Amino acid sequence: MRKFTALLLALATVPAMFFGSLCGLSVKVFAQSASSAVSAILIEAETGAVISEKNADEKRAMASTTKIMTAILTIEAGDLDKEFTVDSFAIMVEGTSMGLLKGDRVSRRDLLYGILLPSGNDAANAAAVSVAGSISSFVKMMNEKAEKLGLKDTHFVTPSGLDAEGHYTTARDLAALAAYAMKNETFREIVCCKSKTIEFGNPPYSRTLYNSNKMLSKYEGAIGVKTGFTDAARRCLVSAAERDGVMLIAVTLSDADDWNDHIKMLDHGFSRVKSYTLETGCTAQTAVVGSGRSVGVYAESAKLALTPEDRQKLERRVVLPRMVYGGVEQGQRLGELQFVLNGKIVKTVPLMAGETIEVNGELNLWQKILSVFGIYA
Repeated sequence: MRKFTALLLALATVPAMFFGSLCGLSVKVFAQSASSAVSAILIEAETGAVISEKNADEKRAMASTTKIMTAILTIEAGDLDKEFTVDSFAIMVEGTSMGLLKGDRVSRRDLLYGILLPSGNDAANAAAVSVAGSISSFVKMMNEKAEKLGLKDTHFVTPSGLDAEGHYTTARDLAALAAYAMKNETFREIVCCKSKTIEFGNPPYSRTLYNSNKMLSKYEGAIGVKTGFTDAARRCLVSAAERDGVMLIAVTLSDADDWNDHIKMLDHGFSRVKSYTLETGCTAQTAVVGSGRSVGVYAESAKLALTPEDRQKLERRVVLPRMVYGGVEQGQRLGELQFVLNGKIVKTVPLMAGETIEVNGELNLWQKILSVFGIYA
């Protein structure tokens, strides 16, 4: 018995990292392994740095979190306030709805609220037809955008997220998509709304749409993003929260306790990630050809959200041409500071001319050619 008790005490003092290694899990995974989600990830939005993850590369159905892509493509198509009549066939779809009827007049902005608040499948389909002419053409756009964003484990079949063979993503890809979408001011403005009163119909009349994302009420600093549920996907949730200059994005796929899991994940993230002031001072200079002088550069102050470990690994590069042609104006961008983490540029800060320097006399032919093509050295 004494030996058994001693063994238990010894095990209790073994570092958690050992158990993480023993189970084949990284420390980042181990921190969130208690989540009830099948797949999960927590990232810092600007750098994309992973704070914790669990089966983050497992391909799974995504339900209405699909609508993040549908919405961002609709926003990027423009003409948000131009009204049109919805396609009657497109709105004949099962599941959640914003209440569109045959002959209704709406704008794309109306549809965005219908897509992102009550998660209207009718709104998603109507937006798809409005943007691309047909649902199939819009789905093609969705997959092209996914490829452009580097979402290599994502494939779309529907704009709404209803279950379909070949319609899948991963927690990692979905977090990256949400981070991209949250850079868009219109998208952010909509997903943070708990409710919105809009007018549409035939004739138009006022009605209020309510957001299905309870994180907006449950969590301090929550600013989005999207809920989802289907029989195949189960409960899916993408949430974003911002505190003290730090934005985090949490994703869970097939999670019966998603609200509580996201609260725990975000709390964990904010305890680890802080906003740090970057070193943007620069003494480098570049020659101004034809003036016999060099110009100094400066950069505005900047911050970046990092874990203490990533802060130690952050590298800074000065990217500046050896010479410029044709004179410079004060404040003209001449180069940039690059902040690099794990080989990836996570932030750039412009380097601008500290003064105006004019060039007297004509440039020679070679200098003029270089100037036209923006070649400085």
